[in-house]
Amino acid sequence: MLPSQMPNLNKPISFSSLSRLLLLLPLLLLIIINDLACIVTSKSTIEPCSNSDTCSAMVGYTLYTDLKVSEVAALFQVDPISLLTANAIDISYPDVENHILPSQLFLKIPVPCSCVDGIRKSAATRYKTRPSDTLSTIADSVFGGLVSADQLREANSISDPSVLDVGQTLVVPLPCTCFNGTDNFLPAIYMSYVVKPADSLAGIAARYFTTITDLMTVNALGETAIKAGDILAIPLSACASNFPRYASDYGLSVPNGSYAITASHCVQCSCGPGNRNLYCMPASLAVSCSSMQCRHSNLMLGNVTWQQSTAGCNVTSCSYSGYVNGTIITTLSTSLQPRCPGPQQFPPLIVPPTSVSRDSFLTPAPAPSEAGGSPTATTPKSSSVPSSISSVGLPPANAPSGGVSGSGSSSSSSSTSATPLARFPCAIFLGIFVDLMLSSSLL
Repeated sequence: MLPSQMPNLNKPISFSSLSRLLLLLPLLLLIIINDLACIVTSKSTIEPCSNSDTCSAMVGYTLYTDLKVSEVAALFQVDPISLLTANAIDISYPDVENHILPSQLFLKIPVPCSCVDGIRKSAATRYKTRPSDTLSTIADSVFGGLVSADQLREANSISDPSVLDVGQTLVVPLPCTCFNGTDNFLPAIYMSYVVKPADSLAGIAARYFTTITDLMTVNALGETAIKAGDILAIPLSACASNFPRYASDYGLSVPNGSYAITASHCVQCSCGPGNRNLYCMPASLAVSCSSMQCRHSNLMLGNVTWQQSTAGCNVTSCSYSGYVNGTIITTLSTSLQPRCPGPQQFPPLIVPPTSVSRDSFLTPAPAPSEAGGSPTATTPKSSSVPSSISSVGLPPANAPSGGVSGSGSSSSSSSTSATPLARFPCAIFLGIFVDLMLSSSLL
């Protein structure tokens, strides 16, 4: 700046300049408030733990780019078929694992939830770094805000986050909660959900068939205000099994409206819609499966017969009772019920989505059935695609007493709070203020 262009600091401020300064003071105050809001980090629900048990959980994930089903599965180290069934996507679709899913599609990803350093986390996910990767891009873009750059740095003991070797394998500590697999004493699976700018607590509650009160209790919220980037634990109503402890799929629980594959891809279990009765049947395209016929009967797994009588309805069923040492256990049961059961209701299957409607960007976590594809009410087909990843069960349970709302990897008990101002970029406010100050000739 030339001397002639330097502001005259000794020049008295005119009345008009002072007036403009007074008019700008409210904006300056807004900037200060916004800056304080900008340094508030996103909150996530933390569940303390003290044992080595692993339970089933989910994370809500929005695709950052077009990805094949197999690529999404590899990103989270999950079975591709389990990924599809968790979202009620038809696994009989030709070459389904190579189907390209569209960017911005929301998926529920099943993950094992462990106890790590006294906090529930899913530590099974690994990520191999690529050129131009940074901890921030990995956290915010690739994993959609489910993890923070600081959490990646701490989990991998990275001293200099600016130096990442291409091909370096990172542990990705995804957030998860279990709360003993129940919500208000009823079976539930918890999904970790990253709040989007257009979300409200009421909208999320309505979308996932729960209440604002329940979400506030589970997430230890002191108020209904939430902000983009917060991670909420959302209880999903589920159908729970009662398999014996020695079964490899002990504690299997399936969210309402979803499917699960178990018994080495030989058995497919579903939940709903609209009930809490786990229904299991043979996965028709499976190979190398043990017998699925109930002993002392001609009924196969999933078969139900009934006969009306003057006393009620005599119902006989062949049910799945777990996978033990490579053997499918079946149980034949007979009961007298007030009325005969109707046809088994299955969650509607959809074809693998190919597009996401623009309106769905503004809705709280659109389900695949809203994101594309045509639902069908037919009996589901299944696939025999082999996988070494087995289903992980949920322990039996009590109702959650509420999580701890923490910032980053800390266990702070402060609840989430936000204002609309906090969602407006700080740099924009600062730029407007500087521009107005310059135009006022005060600088």
